Amino acid sequence: MRKFVILLTFTSAISVAFGQPGSFNGLDMNMGNLYMLSNAKTRSISPENFTGEPGKGGMATLEQGNARNAARDLGQGWKVNPYIIIESNQTTTLAEVTGAGAIQHIWMTPTGNWRYAILRFYWDDEKEPSIEVPVGDFFGMGWGEYAHLNSLAVTVNPGSAFNCYWTMPFRKKCRITMENIGPDKMNLYYQIDYTLTEVPNDAAYLHAQFRRSNPTKGSLFTLVDGIKGKGHYVGTYVAWGVNNNGWWGEGEIKFFMDGDGKFPTINGTGTEDYFCGSYNFENKKTRQYQEFSTAYAGLHQVIRPDGVYVSQQRFGLYRWHIVDPIRFEKDLRITIQDLGWRHGGQYLPQQSDISAVVYWYQTEPHATFPKLPNKSELEVN
Repeated sequence: MRKFVILLTFTSAISVAFGQPGSFNGLDMNMGNLYMLSNAKTRSISPENFTGEPGKGGMATLEQGNARNAARDLGQGWKVNPYIIIESNQTTTLAEVTGAGAIQHIWMTPTGNWRYAILRFYWDDEKEPSIEVPVGDFFGMGWGEYAHLNSLAVTVNPGSAFNCYWTMPFRKKCRITMENIGPDKMNLYYQIDYTLTEVPNDAAYLHAQFRRSNPTKGSLFTLVDGIKGKGHYVGTYVAWGVNNNGWWGEGEIKFFMDGDGKFPTINGTGTEDYFCGSYNFENKKTRQYQEFSTAYAGLHQVIRPDGVYVSQQRFGLYRWHIVDPIRFEKDLRITIQDLGWRHGGQYLPQQSDISAVVYWYQTEPHATFPKLPNKSELEVN
């Protein structure tokens, strides 16, 4: 009898360690667990299936479809409604999901001015969005021009294919909208892939916020301020427009957390250092800025003056804290100095045009976001 009890205990321990069949919830997918089965349900919302319901894709008739002319000889089921039209000053719901689960991938390719298309994500029953950003900036394209971006969290592929792989859990409901604040209608192809599954108690909600200073005041840019609650910071995208000659990225990034006063807990050593580069991002052979795009960080976009109307240097940079999140218990504020060089080996306080999207997970409720800049303040000029 004693041997039986010991064997039973050992078997139970193995079951707990490796999980009973079906105990895996289908989240946190990676190459190491890709073989594991789960009870999660895969769903996808697109203009060909607005609800994501099983067996409801490709049902649009020629009378309903935006591509009715192209499909006129083939009819229902033949790419009748692959995109939506969002009119000027119109807000459209892209997805609304009821239940528990997580968004696992988003693909879209919007037309028009990417600063004039505003994405908003609402988790569960919240009235104010947890994500409110121009669509271009959310996908690292703040300057309104295509640049290849190849990272774990975001990829942007030819010709303007925006992809996002941030895991976005929700427990009751998820609603995603897009507002067109521009003067012209826009076409939007998109697909939102998600799973319906059990969400663990310790899962936090993804947040993202946009800010712009044009120019910076006091040579200091606030990436985010007023975050309240428990969570961890996971990413920074910056569109940096330089208004002076010379190297522009000496500024230090500072993370003030959990009651920090004048001095922060985390203090970087320079802009290119924070974005995982060094020595001005310069290719020593070509004496030019060297673009790069990696899993966790990049200088993926360099816009050089063309001698006519493109008169300023502009840069796109990202840094994802995927394996090194910045954890906070109560509050978080982040700043970066707008600092270059003047002659004589002295720092130059600059007045750059800086926009940023920051990404973090936290418990709800979240603090109210500052008001999004209006159309003229968003415009790239």
